[in-house]
Amino acid sequence: HQYVLFCALFSLALSSVSLAEGDSGAVVVQTAPGKVVTHRGGTIILPCRYHYDVSAHDPDEIRLKWTKVTEPMAFVDVFVALGKARRAFGSYRGRTALQEDGFGDASLIIRNVTLQDYGRYECEVTNELEDDTGMVKLDLEGVIFPYHPRLGRYTLNFHEAQQACLQQDGILASHDQLHQAWLEGMDWCNAGWLEDGSVQYPISRPREECGRKDTPVGVRNYGYRHKESEHYDAFCFTSNLNGKGFYFLKTYRKLSYAEAVQACKNNGAAVAKVGQLYAAWKIQLLDRCEAGWLEDGSIRYPIVNPRARCGGREPGVRNLGFPDKKYKLFGVYCFKKAGEAAPEKEQGGGHPNRV
Repeated sequence: HQYVLFCALFSLALSSVSLAEGDSGAVVVQTAPGKVVTHRGGTIILPCRYHYDVSAHDPDEIRLKWTKVTEPMAFVDVFVALGKARRAFGSYRGRTALQEDGFGDASLIIRNVTLQDYGRYECEVTNELEDDTGMVKLDLEGVIFPYHPRLGRYTLNFHEAQQACLQQDGILASHDQLHQAWLEGMDWCNAGWLEDGSVQYPISRPREECGRKDTPVGVRNYGYRHKESEHYDAFCFTSNLNGKGFYFLKTYRKLSYAEAVQACKNNGAAVAKVGQLYAAWKIQLLDRCEAGWLEDGSIRYPIVNPRARCGGREPGVRNLGFPDKKYKLFGVYCFKKAGEAAPEKEQGGGHPNRV
């Protein structure tokens, strides 16, 4: 229903656009205002239509090109069409096609959307003499999570922060994503890298230890920092779980890290990543007041409904830090990738508690 409504509004917006006198020979491109939204694994259409004088140009001479804007003046090729020829590039191969819903439709279909697909796209239409472009923003439903490794806070340069997010099933967040998280109440006192190379942090409750109590609420911005020599935390973004199941594996005894890895493996799964836990908490509303190992060696647990003895008065993912991996004090959160069978039993009998 949302997509039908979106198409109706988009068609109405396009129908209200008229070509100026004397522009009948020009190519005019229109894209939807605002943004289109999906989630990881979903299918989305990036809307784009074009107009030109058919009598002046052969349709087979019209080239349609989609590119992704990676930096203010940097682009990555996504999809090109000329006449009946079609070509997709890089990671978009096998996942993209033109919608071709009537004359002048250059809308692009992207299937099995990935985290890396997030961002701005240009729709360019060119004939022999004229060209025009339109912009479409692709957004993802998901969750922001702050991250630092076992080494401690403020130990990551920009490239290390990128890698840290990838290792935890995420990507570096954008300013827009962090701003939205702040609007939803996110409050974090440690500055972290964002995908554009800036360093920022969201404050909802000003206090002395977070840039003084008398400063206004908002997303604090350190600006663009040196990507190699300066070190901060990371703000990562992830979308819905890309797999079969996330669960806390109940066992008869507490586990060391090595035992936790083996316990998940015995169930045909792997120890869950931090991003996977955040996605299960935010999107699947996982609420579990039991601390468990995660893949990076940290101990965390997700709380949707705050209650006594579950740490804090706000919903969130509780973080107990990075204990010695030899400690046998915790359970483990496991994640089963797509295509693998669901777990059949607990370690030691029974059934695991799955989301």
